[in-house]
Amino acid sequence: MTPTFATLGDHPISARWPAEHPDRIQLYSWPTPNGIKVSAMLEETGIPYEPHLIRLSGDVTSPEFLALNPNNKIPAIIDPDGPDGKPMGLFESGAILIYLADKTGRFLPAGAARYETIQWLMWQMGGVGPMFGQVGFFYKYAGREIEDKRPLTRYAEETRRLLNVLNQRLEGRDWIMGADYTIADMALWPWVRGLSFYGAEELVGLPGFGNVGPWLERALARPASQAALNIPDTNG
Repeated sequence: MTPTFATLGDHPISARWPAEHPDRIQLYSWPTPNGIKVSAMLEETGIPYEPHLIRLSGDVTSPEFLALNPNNKIPAIIDPDGPDGKPMGLFESGAILIYLADKTGRFLPAGAARYETIQWLMWQMGGVGPMFGQVGFFYKYAGREIEDKRPLTRYAEETRRLLNVLNQRLEGRDWIMGADYTIADMALWPWVRGLSFYGAEELVGLPGFGNVGPWLERALARPASQAALNIPDTNG
């Protein structure tokens, strides 16, 4: 159970990652696609925050981090000025994006468009992230040593299908929702960029999706996106 806490300093995570600026949102992350999503949102909004580097081996399973995210995954945040002015911890990148959008009033439209944006965010979280991540595992990391290539084939085919869905959605649009950049784009572009990091562009046919490449270039051209690629600083 996530502990209740009256101040940031009362939370167990502060014992291991103390805040220099306790009045700011605290980001606990590593620049994977899911981590980059939230860093990009924080950079885009300009809301003050303090990043803490959480290493994927060791740190995520520490008692201090598990007190904030029992699922031992990055990213997570603590907002010292949460709802009703009380501090609040939050994990799951999609939930954090929605929270920050509501807090700042940016990158999530109102009315019916709000739910359509969230729909595409959920599509990323339920499909793109898990499938693209499995391609990375079976093509670049330890899974490549598995002789049976059926898992890789399965995930590569599903990744191509998802890219086709994205490509169709972007037909005639600059962004997922049309003219405006939203949290749906922020959630998706780090994962599409990740296919190049995995060296899997040709495997999944990325160059053949003519709307996806220009969209990714537009997203990466944003200063906040470039900054987010190195937040937190892994050399720190």
